[in-house]
This record gives sequence, C-alpha cells and structure tokens, in this order.
Amino acid sequence: GTPLRMFRNPFSPSLIPKVLEQPKWPPEWPYSPSDFQRQDQSPDSDFYSQPRFVHHIDEGARAALTGFYSRNFEPGDDVLDICSSWVSHYPKDWVEGKAKAGGSATGLGMNEQELSYSEELDKYVVHDLNVDATFPFPDASFDVVTCVVSVDYLVRPREVFGEIARVLRPGGRCYISMSNRCFPSKAFRIWLNTNDLEHVFIVGSFFHFTEGAFGPPKAHDVSPSPGMSDPMFIVEAVRK
Repeated sequence: GTPLRMFRNPFSPSLIPKVLEQPKWPPEWPYSPSDFQRQDQSPDSDFYSQPRFVHHIDEGARAALTGFYSRNFEPGDDVLDICSSWVSHYPKDWVEGKAKAGGSATGLGMNEQELSYSEELDKYVVHDLNVDATFPFPDASFDVVTCVVSVDYLVRPREVFGEIARVLRPGGRCYISMSNRCFPSKAFRIWLNTNDLEHVFIVGSFFHFTEGAFGPPKAHDVSPSPGMSDPMFIVEAVRK
C-alpha cells in the first residue's frame, strides 16, 4: 500500500521554506549505497512496461504546480521534463505559445506509450536513468529542468543532478516537485524512512553536492489546501 499521509494543521505556517533557509550541510556526501536500495530491486523497465494513464497527485496539487510553473516559465524557455510521462503539468498558454516564442518541451521517461500521448511535449526520449544516468543531450541545451513527484525513484541522484547541471544553461532553473505519495516498492530506502521536511533537505543536498554548480536551493510550499488535499512542495535551484 501507499505510505501513510501526514497532513499538517492548515492554520499553521508551513515549515517547508525554512528547511533550506540556513541549512547545515554535512561536509561531504552523506549517503551510502544502501540508502538508495529499494524493496523491489527488479529492473524498472519491468515495473514501467505497462502504461499508467493516471494522475499520481490530486487536482488541487496539480493545479498548484501548474500555477507555480506559470509564474516561473518564460515563453521562450527550452524545458526538459525528466522522469516524464503523459502529462507534465505545464501551463496551457505556455505550451501553446512556446513554438512561436522559440521555446520547446522535451520529455525523458520510461514508457514510450505514455510519452507519445503527451500534448505538452515536442519530443521525447525513452531512457532509464537508473541504468544510465547520462542524459542524451548536449551541454547547456535547456533553460529549465523539471521533475514531478519522481525524485524518490532515482537511485543515482548524485549523477542525475550532475547531469541536470550539465544540460542547463547558465542561469537555468531546476524545479523538483514532491508530494507525500509514492510507489513504496520503488522509492529508495532513505525516502521511506524520512518525513516531508527531511525530503526537502535531502533534495536540497542533491543540489548542494553538485560541485558548486548551483546557487543555494530554495523550498516552496504551494499546497493548495493543507489538510484537505495532497501537499505540493518544490525545491528549486539556479545554475551558476
């Protein structure tokens, strides 16, 4: 089953942004290989072989994420969605106007049927980042990288975040969004053993340990109705 959801008091201010305001990073990469082991160690290609045309977060959380993108995407951005699927939650006006503005949307995901169904992507590549963490794109080829409620499935995050840094142009932005739902059999161990605040710290640390490629990460809580809908947290960092 899905791990227990823990909702915060809707009247209390969110602690999510504070997690990365003055973080005390360890002096070196603090994770061991066992932290990224999973209950189901079988190939991800088996798990993702059948398409899932479902939403993994509720309507309120999806709308909140799209709203965040609306405030942060530029019309001419070249955007890469990693761990992509049949929907990327990009704003409709951005999707419809990107070609005229010189922008683009590229998906990197596991299931070709899902990716081919997307009305937001201009092109896509089927690629398993847990087998080969190298992105099949040139250096400095994107303005934005997004990853929606999937960072907890990446068992080689240090390599993946290094690749995010490589394909981003200077000043490019990365937005890692997360909620409190997952496929527990495929989420890495340390994620299942930590809470929402610790998840934000973990993702912030992935940015921090990219050899100084990113500025300080920031965290946002855009949860639409805490206590009543799925939460939506976003960790962002800017490429130096």
